Amino acid sequence: MREIPAEAITAAVAKLAVEACCDLPNEMKAALEKAKACEPSPVGRDILDQLLENADIAKREQVPICQDTGLAVVFADIGQDVHITGGDFVEAVNKGIHEGYVGGFLRKSSVEEPLFERRNTKDNTPAVIHARIVPGDKIRLRLAPKGAGSENKSVLKMLVPADGIEGVRKVILDAVKAAGPNSCPPMVVGVGIGGNMELACLCAKRAAARDIGTRNHDPRYAAFEDELLTLINKTGIGPQGLGGETTAVAVHVEWAPTHIASLPVAVNINCHAARHAEAVL
Repeated sequence: MREIPAEAITAAVAKLAVEACCDLPNEMKAALEKAKACEPSPVGRDILDQLLENADIAKREQVPICQDTGLAVVFADIGQDVHITGGDFVEAVNKGIHEGYVGGFLRKSSVEEPLFERRNTKDNTPAVIHARIVPGDKIRLRLAPKGAGSENKSVLKMLVPADGIEGVRKVILDAVKAAGPNSCPPMVVGVGIGGNMELACLCAKRAAARDIGTRNHDPRYAAFEDELLTLINKTGIGPQGLGGETTAVAVHVEWAPTHIASLPVAVNINCHAARHAEAVL
């Protein structure tokens, strides 16, 4: 049994909060560079150039890539041979969010309850935490801040098996078209297929937070990712919705076993600031 102090989790999360909001992942920057070289629209190329410049300034000055620093979504893979000492895991994560967002001067976007007072928590807590127990004696933390412009365009459809791949394809393309410029393309489109209502959405969220360049381990789904990217880029939405062939830089699909009578499909979109940062303790 390996011991990891709660304070180490807090320190890691605080650092990840600032890193994720200020440093565009290298693979996303490379994808934008590649898109700029291929984009036929002069306006589209200019926008991509501005997005790259914005990312460079954010990294150099350590200021947020976007003013919407999002709700803090934390994916935690906790090794079954880990013993957390000196505190509670959830409290440790939220303390790290507090320290990162307050100390890093990041915008606080979380409200205590959703319908009536909507009073700001003033430190962006609580985080949205998705934890799972895995083999090993380490803790892997991936923090993916999620802004409202893209999150608000999420879609869940409970299809039936008879809808088939054609129905799944339509749900995804319709979601992207409905998002249009409001999700600040070029996008990263996360897709979850299977499971049940909540698992499909979680699959889509995990897919949206994947590194650019990763592919589904199943070659059938990997080919579907490629097909969807081609179809999405034929919509003509383009960078920031002003036309072009770069509406998305990646489509990631995750799937799960499902009921014999179900075919859930969820879509979760990331804007061009597809932010995430990871640490292993």
